Order: sequence, then structure tokens, then C-alpha cells
Amino acid sequence: MTRVLDSRKGLFYKARPLGAVVVALWAAVAVAEVVSGAQLPDGAQKVGENRYRAPGDYEKTLEYYKIVYPVSSYPRRAIVNQPGVKAVHITNPSGKNFEGLNIYEANDEVRVYVVPLKSAPASSKPVKKAEPKSGKKSR
Repeated sequence: MTRVLDSRKGLFYKARPLGAVVVALWAAVAVAEVVSGAQLPDGAQKVGENRYRAPGDYEKTLEYYKIVYPVSSYPRRAIVNQPGVKAVHITNPSGKNFEGLNIYEANDEVRVYVVPLKSAPASSKPVKKAEPKSGKKSR
């Protein structure tokens, strides 16, 4: 049986729309900047130590972080909700690289603060190690 076609490409082609969506999402996430293990939105500008200005509005920034850090894995809590100021803390449950993120809006500007890990408190006294007990009983 012969077919009158210019090419046989149509026989082997299958549309893969899901693959295109995955590639598009991966490309969008791959462009984002990572600071101390925390991912920042594309176009974020540094304004201070661990502080960044987000390019979008507050709601867009929260939507971005819902995709990057899902609510089921990264708990959130409201820090402040006053007229003119909104703030949310996203906790990093792994505790690696950073403690969490604070996303806040004040003066018509959205900022992201990467909360660094708490360093171990420096003690002035050296810590004494417990001496191992011997297996002998004393009478």
C-alpha cells in the first residue's frame, strides 16, 4: 500500500502540549535569581543586605511564591496587616541556607527580605564535656 504524500513526517508526529508547558514553566523559574538558597522573582533589585525590591505588586509577588514555595510545604503567617502595610513570613522548613522570607508592601513598594540563619550564640565560657562513666560499680 503506497501513500501519495510529500513526506512521512505526519505518521510519526504526536502533539505534546504538556511538554511545552513544562518547558515554559521551567524556563521561567530557571531565570530567577537565588540568594542564600532563597529564590527571588526575576528582576528583583538589591536595596540592602538581604533586602530586595520585587518588580511586581504585592499580589503578583505572593502568587510567584505560591508556585516556587507551595503553601503545603512552606508554612506562611501574617506578620502585619495594617492600613498601608501588608507583610507575610514564609518559613523554610528544611532550615538550610535561610530561615525564611518576609514579603512586605509599604509606601507602594514590595520588598523581600531573606531571613538569614541564626548563628550559634557565642559563649564566653568553654563548654565542659561530660566524662564517660566507667563500667565498674563503686561500693
